[in-house]
Amino acid sequence: TKYCKMSRDLNISEKVLEYEAFVNDRLRSDLKAVLNCRDNLFSKIASYESLKACIEKMKQTPSEDMKALADLGCNFYCKAKIPDTSKIFVEVGLGFFVEFTLNEAHQFIEKKLKILRHDCDGLTEEAAQINAKIRLVLEALNEIQFLKSAERSPD
Repeated sequence: TKYCKMSRDLNISEKVLEYEAFVNDRLRSDLKAVLNCRDNLFSKIASYESLKACIEKMKQTPSEDMKALADLGCNFYCKAKIPDTSKIFVEVGLGFFVEFTLNEAHQFIEKKLKILRHDCDGLTEEAAQINAKIRLVLEALNEIQFLKSAERSPD
């Protein structure tokens, strides 16, 4: 009857709104969080790549001491003199720094980069899965709304 059809249309409309809210509130926020994590990993990878390049340059031109500009923050730099370039402190995670020889630091950075790239690949895959879920739900909603409009206007 007409009352049952209106009730069913109301239920469908409520479900459509629920799924739209799910996409906007849950899936899109999950996607944003995953992409932010991946961007942080990309930043770490860039830092380790830069350090690796510096270490390789230091290995090519060995010297007892070195002059450098130290970043104090907010684009303020000061001159620094490094008396011994045979060892370097590298952040290993959780705010801890370890003193390495240049060769040890190079090996550590290679391993760390491999791990970070693997984590990036995992986050990229996760982002792709979330995007696929968003597309699937939106296509299903479009299909439901198309069927609903086709029922209303019989030709």
